Amino acid sequence: VMDISDRVVVLDYGKIIGDDEPDKVRSNQKVIDAYLGVAHA
Repeated sequence: VMDISDRVVVLDYGKIIGDDEPDKVRSNQKVIDAYLGVAHA
């Protein structure tokens, strides 16, 4: 999805935590914490 999209919206429990270009969403700390866990960061 990230490779073919111009814009990505990421939800966490129904709340938007990322809404931007794929590279910016990929490096968004809220997105990283939600999908990889806070311990990963």
